[in-house]
Amino acid sequence: MMPVTAGTSGTDEWRGWRAAAWDALYGPRGFYRRPEGPAGHFRTSVHASRLFARAVARLLCRVDEALGRPARLDFVDMAAGRGELVTGVLAELPAEVAARTRAYAVELAGRPDGLDHRVEWLAEPPRGVTGLLFANEWLDNVPVEVAETDAAGVARRVLVRADGTERLGEPVTGADAEWLRRWWPLSAGTESVEEGAAGAGPVEEGLRAEIGLPRDEAWASAVGTLGRGLAVAVDYAHTREARPPFGTLTGFREGRETAPVPDGSCDITAHVALDACAAACALPGARLLPQREALPALGITGVRPPLTLASTDPAGYVRALASAGEAAELTAPGGLGDFVWLLQPVGIPDVLAP
Repeated sequence: MMPVTAGTSGTDEWRGWRAAAWDALYGPRGFYRRPEGPAGHFRTSVHASRLFARAVARLLCRVDEALGRPARLDFVDMAAGRGELVTGVLAELPAEVAARTRAYAVELAGRPDGLDHRVEWLAEPPRGVTGLLFANEWLDNVPVEVAETDAAGVARRVLVRADGTERLGEPVTGADAEWLRRWWPLSAGTESVEEGAAGAGPVEEGLRAEIGLPRDEAWASAVGTLGRGLAVAVDYAHTREARPPFGTLTGFREGRETAPVPDGSCDITAHVALDACAAACALPGARLLPQREALPALGITGVRPPLTLASTDPAGYVRALASAGEAAELTAPGGLGDFVWLLQPVGIPDVLAP
């Protein structure tokens, strides 16, 4: 994964979640430095089926058409893991498009052995991109501060030690407080901190929020690398109208959800306020689309093949049935279908418009 800021290490030190998670994920012994990579601990859409890479390849082809088929077409895979998505996309492209495509994998970890020689491995996205920048489950791993309301209704920064023990720190102020006011209002206390007040009225203690400002900045920076084309962020997400009252911070280890302990032993993730990320770019045409709608728009559906195919082409029927099952998993409500796509066009029309 690709970080946006560094922290400092420590075991008994009390720190904000942003610094603690950065070290736990991206530090010298961080979770994403491990040789097994993300696929060793959790299953994303990329790992679930090659159909996901096929859909992204089709999206790249639509961007290519909208750009007028440029001599060079860029594909940027943000938070590339071990290069699974970019490899799959290259394999699914028509030969003529693949010949014009320059592929980039953006990832902090080292380049994996045996990766397709056509893929350029970078720690930061290239500038002046003409094509598609695709960020699958990147922003949820951009570390953020966590805020919690105290007994007086004041939003305070949550401090944490390496063993996961938490305590409340100082009140949230400045740009973080402004972000909470606009995008995830916890209480009147969040607004009154700037005025030095303790909060007003009865407010529930223990409400939590993840302050998404670093993700807004990271997304705006990534979109800023596009000259023309489309940027897509795919993540579990929520919007201002339905923020979870106690936040979403959690951990994953070896395929199981676990407590978020910032010691490098597990993934640390939180759902993304994608509406705030979209607004941070100040560009027209951005929209949010559930994966269960985005993938069918790219030809990936869970429709079963007709039974008549079983008698005329048994092998083809089995392949089509397996493909339908994989597509159903990618679009299933309550599962991968609940991922949200943020589509951010830059200088081109909406290529997923009905």
